[in-house]
Amino acid sequence: MTSRETEPPSPPAAADAVPVVAPRLRDLRRGAALTLEAAARAAGLSPAHLSRLETAQRQPSLPMLLSLARVYGTTVSELLGETAGGRDAVVRADAMEPTFAGGWTYWQAGGAGRGMQALRVRVPHGTQGDIVRVHPGEEWLHVLRGRLRLRLGDTVHRLGPGDSAHFDSLTPHRIAARDADGVELLFVHTLLQSPTAALCLGPAAGPAHPDPGETS
Repeated sequence: MTSRETEPPSPPAAADAVPVVAPRLRDLRRGAALTLEAAARAAGLSPAHLSRLETAQRQPSLPMLLSLARVYGTTVSELLGETAGGRDAVVRADAMEPTFAGGWTYWQAGGAGRGMQALRVRVPHGTQGDIVRVHPGEEWLHVLRGRLRLRLGDTVHRLGPGDSAHFDSLTPHRIAARDADGVELLFVHTLLQSPTAALCLGPAAGPAHPDPGETS
């Protein structure tokens, strides 16, 4: 995922994840034999920003965690230190503990160590709408509650409860909640298992532009 660094400040509730994530990010990068510059470029971040994430000076947003997980061939849940009891086929509702990142709340809805990652995500209004993402693989999302604005390339789609989208995630894309009380969705994406593959994608996507009817 390619991200721009104009995201709003993250809420204090997410700060608990920072001490866990920072050393994992540093260790995974070193284990992949990537320089700070190479890893940052693959994740669509500046080296300075990645350095601040690795030293717990900044808190990563969920899109950043997703991007870094792909670069390092792991999952967001593993970055956050979450553990799973084997590869169970069923994930019970009472086992889904919320995690906070960059203003988003998400629940792990699938098993660890799989070729896909499934999440239930709550996106507040006004967060992450200016972050453009580009990465290999596919994404599928389904709106549970609220209204979603999804931009795929130059096309803006407005989705409501019950609507779904399935797309190639090499298409530059971004999402935002349309309503003041946010949007909740199911989100499934394929994982990039090879760190080197992410380095072959070329330059990041161009700067984001406001959607037509952004306030609608």
